[in-house]
Amino acid sequence: MKEGVILQKGEEVCFVHEDIIGDEHRIHMTYEHFHEDTSVGETILLDDGRIHLLVEEIVGTTVKTRVLQGGALKSNKGVNLPNTKISLPALTEKDKLDVLFALEQKLDWIALSFVREAKDLLDLKAFIAKHSDDYQVPVMSKIEKPEALENIDEIVAVSDAIMVARGDLGIEIDMENVPLMQKELVDKAKMAKKPVVIATQMLESMLESLTPSRAEVNDIANSVLDGADAVMLSGETAVGKYPVETVNKMSQIILKVEEDHRINVPHFVPKLGTDRFVTDMVCHNAANMVNQANVKATMAVTVSGYTAFQLSSRRPHCHILIFTANKRIVTKLNLLWGVRAFYYNAENNTDETVEEINQIALQKGYVKKGDYVLNLNAMPLFQEGITNTLRLTTI
Repeated sequence: MKEGVILQKGEEVCFVHEDIIGDEHRIHMTYEHFHEDTSVGETILLDDGRIHLLVEEIVGTTVKTRVLQGGALKSNKGVNLPNTKISLPALTEKDKLDVLFALEQKLDWIALSFVREAKDLLDLKAFIAKHSDDYQVPVMSKIEKPEALENIDEIVAVSDAIMVARGDLGIEIDMENVPLMQKELVDKAKMAKKPVVIATQMLESMLESLTPSRAEVNDIANSVLDGADAVMLSGETAVGKYPVETVNKMSQIILKVEEDHRINVPHFVPKLGTDRFVTDMVCHNAANMVNQANVKATMAVTVSGYTAFQLSSRRPHCHILIFTANKRIVTKLNLLWGVRAFYYNAENNTDETVEEINQIALQKGYVKKGDYVLNLNAMPLFQEGITNTLRLTTI
């Protein structure tokens, strides 16, 4: 695409699957089945919905459109077909190459875009399992298609985390529906004890300005109050003028809002007879004890990281310090609300381990002398798959 192309309202624009440099009348479309997935009378949205086109005719592989709402267009911008169930699979051939690269680099998380059904996640997980070692990289589902909303319970069940990708979601559905849908998605993720990330246009004005809008501050605050594990910046730090200042401002807003007691976190007593009942019940009671005993830190030793997920999902009002000999999960766990993870591989007995990690917490400034802390461990120590010991101690 030539730089500086302006699509004018009323002009004809054609999508072609040819190797050309696009201009204001012809746009190169990389997706070879685009002409099959569109239909006459359908609206096509470009660049996060900033440009609107109406399909008037399809001739061979060429899709002829009329500009309804114009604007500047650059190369490699997104295309949305809000009224169409496209045939392009969620896991494309390019995605597979990217996954192989991610596995080679030992990345912590893999997020799948345009998830429509649980099978999309299962296909990705099967591909990861086929091409990786014993460690299974966790998968995050980006919720940005109407079909995903129809299948959300099944998607949440097979996802390791959820991202509310409001940019494309706000294009695919009416934007006035996005705020309530965001709250519903956060609730479903928290009920399933899965981390949830809110993304897109959190501090959009800081692309150009040092001061965010009041609406953006409220948006971040509401995401925190809804119970999100994380909020994500994109363009603000990728191409914005003030990336460091933007991160600092977002952190400042989050920390202030988290002082409030009204953060929405659903609490459910673990069901007797479930696979992880013992660990779930220990974590449930640990979270309850935090406020009752004015606990300053909850510390756990884990192999798989499951205990960290359970503790974080219950939002105890204290530091959550996780110690593990599994190097692959140390940075992965930092996505979770309130969690700080540390590599720890000392071969001590339980009493020695508790004493040592308590001293680490003291040295790092998370607690001070006289503070109450909770220690969660497995008996015997480092037994994988169970946390069965809860201990209240004093630093």
